[in-house]
Amino acid sequence: MSQHDLFSDDASASTSTANTSATNSAPSEQIIALREQINLHNHRYYVLDEPSIPDAEYDRLLRELQTLEQENPSLVTPDSPTQRVGAAPLAGFTSVTHERPMLSLDNAMNGEEFIAFDQRVLDRLKSTDTVEYACEPKLDGLAISLLYEDGLLVRAATRGDGQTGEDVTQNVRTIKNVPLRLRGDDYPQRIEIRGEVYMLKAGFEAYNERARANDTKLFANPRNAAAGSLRQLDPQITAQRPLEFCAYSIGVVSDEATLPNTHADILYKLKEWGVRINEEMRVVQGIAEAEAFFQQLGEKRHSLAYEIDGTVFKVNDLTLQERLGFVARAPRWAIAYKFPAVEQMTELLGVDFQVGRTGALTPVARLQPVHVAGVTVSNATLHNMDEVARLGVRIGDTVIIRRAGDVIPQIVSVVEDRRPETTIEITMPETCPVCDSHIEKVEGEAVARCTGGLVCSAQRKEAIKHFASRKALDVEGLGDKLIDQLVDAGLIDSVDDLFHLTLEQLSGLERMAEKSAQNVLDALETAKKTTLGRFLYALGIREVGTVTAQNLAAHFGFLERIMNASNEQLLEVADVGVIVAAHVTNFFAEEHNRTVIEQLQKAGISWEEQEPTKAEDAPLSGQIAVITGTLSDITREQAKTLLERLGVKVTGSVSAKTDFLVAGEKAGSKLAKAQQLDVTVLDEAAFIEMLAEHGLSVADA
Repeated sequence: MSQHDLFSDDASASTSTANTSATNSAPSEQIIALREQINLHNHRYYVLDEPSIPDAEYDRLLRELQTLEQENPSLVTPDSPTQRVGAAPLAGFTSVTHERPMLSLDNAMNGEEFIAFDQRVLDRLKSTDTVEYACEPKLDGLAISLLYEDGLLVRAATRGDGQTGEDVTQNVRTIKNVPLRLRGDDYPQRIEIRGEVYMLKAGFEAYNERARANDTKLFANPRNAAAGSLRQLDPQITAQRPLEFCAYSIGVVSDEATLPNTHADILYKLKEWGVRINEEMRVVQGIAEAEAFFQQLGEKRHSLAYEIDGTVFKVNDLTLQERLGFVARAPRWAIAYKFPAVEQMTELLGVDFQVGRTGALTPVARLQPVHVAGVTVSNATLHNMDEVARLGVRIGDTVIIRRAGDVIPQIVSVVEDRRPETTIEITMPETCPVCDSHIEKVEGEAVARCTGGLVCSAQRKEAIKHFASRKALDVEGLGDKLIDQLVDAGLIDSVDDLFHLTLEQLSGLERMAEKSAQNVLDALETAKKTTLGRFLYALGIREVGTVTAQNLAAHFGFLERIMNASNEQLLEVADVGVIVAAHVTNFFAEEHNRTVIEQLQKAGISWEEQEPTKAEDAPLSGQIAVITGTLSDITREQAKTLLERLGVKVTGSVSAKTDFLVAGEKAGSKLAKAQQLDVTVLDEAAFIEMLAEHGLSVADA
């Protein structure tokens, strides 16, 4: 025990008087008197935080009791302060079935979710009255059940899965603020007290310091430290760990008991019986006061001696709790409202660059592992090189990191006054760390990307899914899940591998019958006949959508001309600006991509190439059209593509400048407005007929 050197004259005097009289009494009376004194001081120190004697005096009393009990072993009882530690190591823990399940709590991650919880309570109670809530810090530890019979601790069990836990009685007896016998005489004959076993921040840090010095395993966080300490098979080891217990509810209670009818008053009753409750607990009226309590506790959380990760709110009235009841795993009358981000300082050891599914390179900081918000963090995102520059961060810096819930930790600032002279600048690699393709960083964009979109394994799945999508080559039956299967099975590495799949390979996949496999092969064969615009879009060049792809195809007419075009030539194309031109140039400058295109053409992908038509020479150049409703033989996107090939500008709204409206089924307000403005309206049949007049068909889309 490590009590503070704080004591009152009254308490000291009463101790001295009691000892003087005890020495003249029979051993049994002396033992009883000493136990009462030691239990009183334990209660003052561990439960009330009001120590009344110095450490030396407490140790003297405990040694005196130990001596008397050694001399009179028949007088030793299980609730004696000397019996907290003494059991032999266990071979294993036995299971305990909870008489009442130990349920978990639902979480609220923000104010909206918390307000929604309050509204659910009111709705279920069919009430508009203000609800009274008991508010408690949510301790970050291990849930425990303590069973007392006739005031004596007879069993302690972990929560486990809520239905079944482990018997950890011998270990819990070593926790100094767990009473081995309840105080007073008005407690129920049988009562289960539930709460949290946790480790104080100072105790956690001190333990890990000793572990580092002894080169033994470190605990990741106080919660793991508490859980690991409580599940030691040797109670002597648990006794060395700075654990504490705090009650938050009760479970089973014997029938003769008469308890208060509110949650808070029950906790105050537990305190009278010598059980610690959290002194931060408050009772508030309504959601507004509850939110205010949450904010106030959040502001002081870092100054608390223990870790908390939120606030628990419980409907205070037990009658209302019964009316609200439970869902499968949680009570409807309680919720855990979680706190936002937590910050810590650590050292930046190095930076790795990860390649995302779209080719974006993200610098990821390798950190000296540090405990943040309940987990050990060893990596944090730096987002992009613009963020690196904004932070001014260098390898070797001391940085502040933030972790909010399950969000990836991020570096928020540099502690510049701790910067050593040996820091190293963070630089972007020149080639992709995955496929060795060149890295593209377009002026005005924050993100740098790998240009090997068709060959980079980090982008493989997304590239293939895009290539086969409806607006690209439109391979019917080749959906995202099937592509995932094909890649995971190692059957395809790149888009050109699609056209070398066999019936045997496809039908061998899970849930892929031979007929379905043949349908996919047939669809792949059909997809080989396409248009230059669709093929360009299918390549997945950054910022090149269907319209831009079609404009490129219409302007150049031949793929080879596009692949070899300069930035200046690309800028002549409608809808192509500086950034898009750079993306196109960089994509085709990558030899890997050209190789895949060559392989696709060898596999049979083809389209009709012809000399481009100048925009002013297009048959419907300068006209404006709008498409609305549902078309049956062609999609609206395809219709738009075909109209643009004819020189038509397709807009989204009808005006007096609109030349004609293509109206499918269920055309609504746009059709009405066109009729009001006397704009020409073409149904789908008339639209297809108009295309035919200009040498186009649905198949050309």
